[in-house]
Amino acid sequence: MFSTAIGLSRQVVKYTMSNTMKQAIKPTACLMPLKAKTGRMFIHQRHLPKLPVPPLQQTLYRYLLSVKPLLSDFDFDTTKKLVDDFGRPGGIGEKLQMGLIERSKKLDNWLSQWWLDHAYLNFREPVIIHSSPAVIFPQQSYTDLDGQLKFAASVVAGILDFKVMVDNQSLPVDKLGGSPLCMYQYYKILSSCRIPGSRKDSIVTHPADGPDPPKHIVVAHNYKFFSLEVYKDGWTPLTRSEIYQQLCDIVNRSQETSAPVGILTAENRNTWGKIYNQMNKDRTNRAIFSEIQRSIFVLCLDEKISSLPKEEFDNEVGRQLLHGGGSELNSGNRWADKTLQFIVGPNGACGLQYEHAPAEGPPIATLLDHTLTYCDNVCEDVAPVDNQLTPAKRLKFNLIPDVKEAIENAKISIDSMIEDLELQIFKFKLFGKDFVKANKLSPDGFIQVALQLAYFKIYGESCATYESASLRRYQLGRTDTIRSCSTDSDLFLRAMADSDKSNSELVRLMRQAVESHKEYTNMAVFGDGIDRHLLGLKLMAIEWGWNVPDLMMDTAYNISTHFKLSTSQVPAKTDSTLTFGPVVPDGFGVCYNPKSKHINFAVSAFNSSPSTSSMTLSLKLTESLAEMQNILVQGSMSAKL
Repeated sequence: MFSTAIGLSRQVVKYTMSNTMKQAIKPTACLMPLKAKTGRMFIHQRHLPKLPVPPLQQTLYRYLLSVKPLLSDFDFDTTKKLVDDFGRPGGIGEKLQMGLIERSKKLDNWLSQWWLDHAYLNFREPVIIHSSPAVIFPQQSYTDLDGQLKFAASVVAGILDFKVMVDNQSLPVDKLGGSPLCMYQYYKILSSCRIPGSRKDSIVTHPADGPDPPKHIVVAHNYKFFSLEVYKDGWTPLTRSEIYQQLCDIVNRSQETSAPVGILTAENRNTWGKIYNQMNKDRTNRAIFSEIQRSIFVLCLDEKISSLPKEEFDNEVGRQLLHGGGSELNSGNRWADKTLQFIVGPNGACGLQYEHAPAEGPPIATLLDHTLTYCDNVCEDVAPVDNQLTPAKRLKFNLIPDVKEAIENAKISIDSMIEDLELQIFKFKLFGKDFVKANKLSPDGFIQVALQLAYFKIYGESCATYESASLRRYQLGRTDTIRSCSTDSDLFLRAMADSDKSNSELVRLMRQAVESHKEYTNMAVFGDGIDRHLLGLKLMAIEWGWNVPDLMMDTAYNISTHFKLSTSQVPAKTDSTLTFGPVVPDGFGVCYNPKSKHINFAVSAFNSSPSTSSMTLSLKLTESLAEMQNILVQGSMSAKL
């Protein structure tokens, strides 16, 4: 579900000191619609291949391989019969396959709209914790309100600097193994927003090449919202000092808290959709909703953070970014529908939260890397501050009694969700990706096998594991699943539990497991993954009014898509950590950022599940990584003797 890209050789925006804080941004002469875009950023767009429909028999064969370590021999035989029946010549599988092929001929991407609807817009759980990831920035050095506002001003200026490259299409093209990737998601992360519905949500985007492009951000402080124009005189961005001046004014005007309307965006989507529709009947509220939806992004200036021991600081920052800490802290100082919320808290705590529907992690990571590099290198402004700036506009909702009651109910809901989440943020310091590469292994595959081993240590069995693979080498590509649990990984796990296995045999099986993961990763990113293909066949049947095929109703299918380990690698240039909640009640959410000498991890679980503990998995993961390192070191020493 969480769709950050795995193992990509991302083209990260290289920072160069920009003059855009001092000079006018010259808007591109009305950018053209996507299909006609000709800027550097979209130079390869129209030539990207379409997402293929994998061969049916290939998918069915690989599906059987993937479920084998998860099933008993009896259940596997039952599943094999269902697969054989589904794939027989002239059977239901072939008919659905032909339907997918016809769909692929008519659309730029046969999967993208289906996936957007299935994974996001039809999803009715709260986006907080259940869908929207958060990114924890490296802790900043400021310790007071003045430092907080100066850093926030630098963040705003850095994002505007990045926005120039998106608007004029000069952003370098991301590549994977030398092949260009689809850049469309960059077009969706700024000035976009999710809109709640009573049964299904939607997304609105206001790009720079559209009519009346937005020139404002929304700033949240003490549960109050302000619309702040960040351009003047046409397209001249405010300087950092001018942004700082405006933020000081906003803080001075919002010393007291207001009713936390933003907490409604953390509600169940059906509940929020009904409240939204009711509020939207009021002209003032309707104008405010539009102002927030059209804004470039939301900046959250947090006022409070729990007082905790130093060793708990990272965990608390993760909680603040993921959900705001609760109704008494900062959960009301958010607008969770907004694609991008940059959160700047006290004591150097900062990061971002993003609504997942429009984009995966790599475009967010590129924006993040650029913004933090900008903040590290920003110079003092030389231009004088314009004292005639228009103050930010307060966005004050009209709240009828029903909405006030809904806010109180939302407080109870968010506090209950937060109480149920256990989060562990930690830095594994024994080694980083350099050690793994030195042993000629994939760092991502190595970490994935270590995760499998950690789970096996706790439960004595393998489990269905999700890792997202980017499909951006195809037009409008989103993600497919890397099924990290394999027959090879299961063999290694069981060998680790066998005291009679020699170190050389463990090294062989470990390398085989990591290599198997690498092969599946390559298969997935080149459009031959099985999960989206099987989903497409299922949705094709539903679209035709057919019954869901028996194959997709089988116990094996449910087990193999009940991802107790939902994982993502986010290889940001900065020393950041992404975090998200589990995707199943009895599962874990695990994200990691492999650095040269260490690895950043975030592990989440639900307290309501008696079988899961993020603390336990974190300890077993640390133990597993150390054991796998020791096996390699011993193997290397033996080879030299």
